[in-house]
Amino acid sequence: MDPSRWFEAHFHHVRPRVIAALSRRFGDLDIAEEAFATACMKAVASWPDQGRPDEPVAWLIRAGSNAVLDAKRREATAGKYRDSVITDIDEGRQIDTDKLNIDSDELRDDVLRLLFVCCHRDLSVENQLALALKVVAGMRVAEIAAAFLVKEKAMERRITRAKKVVRDAAVPFETPSPAERLQRLKSVSLMLYLLFNEGWYASAGETALKQPLCEEAIRLARELLHLFPAISELMGLLALMLFHYAKRKARLDDKQQLLSLDEQNRQLWDRAQIGEAQSLMQKAQRHRTPSPYQIQAAIAAVHASAAHSRDTDWAEIRRLYDALLGFEPSPVIALNRAVATSRIDGPAAALLELDTLAARLVDYRWFHSLTAGLLSELSRPEEAIAAFDRALALGPTEPERQHMLGKIEELKKMR
Repeated sequence: MDPSRWFEAHFHHVRPRVIAALSRRFGDLDIAEEAFATACMKAVASWPDQGRPDEPVAWLIRAGSNAVLDAKRREATAGKYRDSVITDIDEGRQIDTDKLNIDSDELRDDVLRLLFVCCHRDLSVENQLALALKVVAGMRVAEIAAAFLVKEKAMERRITRAKKVVRDAAVPFETPSPAERLQRLKSVSLMLYLLFNEGWYASAGETALKQPLCEEAIRLARELLHLFPAISELMGLLALMLFHYAKRKARLDDKQQLLSLDEQNRQLWDRAQIGEAQSLMQKAQRHRTPSPYQIQAAIAAVHASAAHSRDTDWAEIRRLYDALLGFEPSPVIALNRAVATSRIDGPAAALLELDTLAARLVDYRWFHSLTAGLLSELSRPEEAIAAFDRALALGPTEPERQHMLGKIEELKKMR
């Protein structure tokens, strides 16, 4: 693997733990992000010659902490702080590599603390999610904007405002009380859902599947369920993630191109994870409190229970999407319902459903790629190519782009 790509992948994987620890230590999200960036640059400069450390997370926390302390000392020396502050900085100016003990449990809890900070009640739900995806998941502003269907500049302003609210409110970087946890739980759950989706349905980049993001979302969902073991919505959320992630080995071909459910080798699906997800679903259903994540998990369960694509119960899937629309009348959910309609009533009926969503999903590339696929089934190559071109203009991942270009070449032969 290209060393630069290895570093990028590794830094993305450890980011939540390092940022969380630095945020707790210094109480500032911007400082934590800057310290992490500095630590990463130091790692790139030193690891190739000195070798990767045994504890890379601890190394990065240490390097980031020392960078912050050095910067504060320089500012203090320049007269920005009182002498007493300089003394405090001197006392903890450098952290010895061999003497820093990082408690793994504390490090794990740091990420949850940071999630709850990002989902503080002083922030709107939209700003909570945007901040968490930027700070915890490390998504680029453009990627977050695409996930929220807004312009990049607008998202950048939203994240900046959110950081200012946290800073001005002096939000403590500590685990909130049980009552406060419950208040923020819905926002944290939604953030984890979006985090997993960004890993599973990558909004941009050279890969269609970001496994570290998926695994981090699953890990954090397990932690939340451990904290709140009686909340059926969390059971549904974790089950949903597991149902999807169980398909990871079958989702891409040898050339890292996306495979549809129809094309996947279902023998590669992780049956142990599917079994765990099914157990979680059964436990959640006993609570008799249906919720959006449970319904989405039920849809995934229908797919998982079909031995072959032709055995899929599309009528049940459409019924479940109707139930989900009752909770969340989202155009994206309606888009997914149209897929079920295409399997039951044919592509023409599905296109009629898509016509009602066009204005709201004009900047959503999966709307255009689904439209193109339906038009292809109806042998309307010119319109299908135009729809694929619109999807390509909306920044697909490289595997998606290659997949669509291949479809366009096939359509040109139909002219």
